[in-house]
Amino acid sequence: MLQYLTIPVTPFQQNCSLVWCDETKDAAVIDPGGDLEVVLAEAQRLGLKLSQILLTHAHIDHAGGTATLAERLQLPIVGPHRGDQFWIDGLPQQSVMFGFPPAGHFTPTRWLADGDTVQVGRSTLNVRHCPGHTPGHVVFHSPEAKRAFVGDVLFAGSIGRTDFPQGDHEQLIRSIRERLWPMGDDTVFIPGHGPESTFGRERRSNPFVRDGL
Repeated sequence: MLQYLTIPVTPFQQNCSLVWCDETKDAAVIDPGGDLEVVLAEAQRLGLKLSQILLTHAHIDHAGGTATLAERLQLPIVGPHRGDQFWIDGLPQQSVMFGFPPAGHFTPTRWLADGDTVQVGRSTLNVRHCPGHTPGHVVFHSPEAKRAFVGDVLFAGSIGRTDFPQGDHEQLIRSIRERLWPMGDDTVFIPGHGPESTFGRERRSNPFVRDGL
């Protein structure tokens, strides 16, 4: 069964997640935006074997530590979708603009597309392409654990911003309704910032995407 630990990192309090197979202890880190020593200390405490980096999208608070971590541990970088290439190319500039430690750009070992899967030990994560916040944003879904790691697509009570370059509000709403809701009302999602919620709760109460709008 897939297990996970969410670790808020960077001044933006971005939810970086360690995810692992409880049978093999094989692990991935989702969105290592920064504070790598904190993340690595938790992985060591849990006895995990980090084998890959998974990215939902390439904004600085989600991807700022990626190049450093990949080089340090010789880890493959999996994701996001090719639509975020320009955000990856701009990571050094993003780090300066937002006062983050220097961030290098990188080339993902594997780009992801809608319908792909990623293996973490014996656990499988399904990939859904959910553009709108960024054009290349992806979401990782574990049907087995009924968990989804949604980055900045959806939050408890809110949705991702769409005023960044190549953001698209209508596209984001479609991504949520057409690609997240079918995962099931009882699926718990881990957003890029803030507390967890369920898709069912957001369908009922989120003022941006609740049923009936």
